[in-house]
Amino acid sequence: MSDVFGVVIAGGRSVRFGSEKALAPFRGRPLLLWAVERLRRSCAAVAVNVRPGTGAEALALAQGLPVLHDFSGDPLGPLSGVRAGLHWAQQQGGRAIAVSPCDVPQPPADLFERLIAAAGEGAALVETAEGLQPLCAVWPVTALSMLAEALAQGAHPAVWRVLDGLGAVRVRFEDAAAFTNVNTPAELAQLEARADPRRAQVSKP
Repeated sequence: MSDVFGVVIAGGRSVRFGSEKALAPFRGRPLLLWAVERLRRSCAAVAVNVRPGTGAEALALAQGLPVLHDFSGDPLGPLSGVRAGLHWAQQQGGRAIAVSPCDVPQPPADLFERLIAAAGEGAALVETAEGLQPLCAVWPVTALSMLAEALAQGAHPAVWRVLDGLGAVRVRFEDAAAFTNVNTPAELAQLEARADPRRAQVSKP
């Protein structure tokens, strides 16, 4: 899609993980790069939203990826990264961004293809039997001013509420487990063991 740009949200503090989650290896590659590669299949270009001075920023720069920082005064949270991504896409002449968190290693292969198709000129997000997954979504560049207002004075509303305000289409995915996000090294190890049976065998005592 020549007018849809991808943005990986990797600006969290990874408090529960204990280190930079975006750098954690999954099947031999940092989680950040898995997210980048997924978006590349459906987007004209991919940028990474990070905090300045982090390892995630260094990795993105080493890969030649555009690096996006939150706007000064915006609160910590994914919506600030979405705003930075929309601004970047607007500068590139894009009409929309597809957004991915960095900590969902195994989403469906057709995730962004379906979201982009469903969004049309508007927005779309994932819905499963376990609820909404609003960090996997498509946002139109026209939402930029609305999002700036939503973040004014340090507020950070729920992501799904902002998407609902845009009339986002809810795209149903049956495999809720595919959207499992990783919060601890133990959870990542368990997910990798399930993804690679050989690893599961080797790790047995």
